Amino acid sequence: MAIPVIDFSKLDGKERAETMARIANGCEEWGFFQLVNHGIPVELLERVKKVSSECYKLREERFKGSKPVQLLDTLVKEGDGQRLDNVDWEDVFVLQDDNEWPSNPPDFEETMKEYREEIRKLAEKMMEVMDENLGFEKGCIKKAFSGDGQHPPFFGTKVSHYPPCPRLDLVKGLRAHTDAGGVILLFQDDQVGGLQMLKDGRWIDVQPLADAIVINTGDQIEVLSNGRYKSAWHRVLATSHGNRRSIASFYNPSLKATIAPAAGAATKEAAPPALYPKFLFGDYMDVYVKQKYEPKEPRFEAVRAV
Repeated sequence: MAIPVIDFSKLDGKERAETMARIANGCEEWGFFQLVNHGIPVELLERVKKVSSECYKLREERFKGSKPVQLLDTLVKEGDGQRLDNVDWEDVFVLQDDNEWPSNPPDFEETMKEYREEIRKLAEKMMEVMDENLGFEKGCIKKAFSGDGQHPPFFGTKVSHYPPCPRLDLVKGLRAHTDAGGVILLFQDDQVGGLQMLKDGRWIDVQPLADAIVINTGDQIEVLSNGRYKSAWHRVLATSHGNRRSIASFYNPSLKATIAPAAGAATKEAAPPALYPKFLFGDYMDVYVKQKYEPKEPRFEAVRAV
């Protein structure tokens, strides 16, 4: 079983209806799918790979002295059968419009700014497709994320590497979780696998595919869609070979945005009852950071009580 691969360019041609239906299926039945021919130039993606790999080489020694490595060394020395279950085997930093970026390699900032602009546009196109498939007014999801235009949505890019791990018997990798926010767009390694998503009780590989962008939906899309689009559990398995690169961009609500099941387009049928509470996204994040690796349903209940 493989997650769906969708040719995004066919939205503009004769196969638009079929492509919209495939995206709807990806959102409703999977919560994960891959886009090819998405409009981001391959030449730019190649530059992103290059500067990200060069950046990690400058950070590699730091990872060797990091908490996960130190904890693993301690476990191996003590040899008492414990596993490193509560730490992620990951080197990571986050790019935002207003935070400090790496100054090396010299072309890192220029390349990643260009990439972020392209991936932001793709995120907004994808949200408009979701609007249409869900029967929302055009721009509904973006408007909800910005608190009716009062506050800019959060847009961050997480640059991660998962270095080879010498003791796979003791280390998981990146722990299983759902994403708290909205729409996530991942440019993943096309050589080293490890990303898996949970479907019908089975872990499915998100297969490496050159120049594809992986889309997954977060908890806030689940709420806005009143459960039609579920956020999917996913994880990254540590590997003993290869250094997995992962560049995930998160288009999330503003912390001040109010999130609730959205009203669909006017129909003769009565709207279904809301299955999720109404809340401030900032309140949800306060709960999420404490319960990220636990079942998601209690998060919604906790925020209902705020």
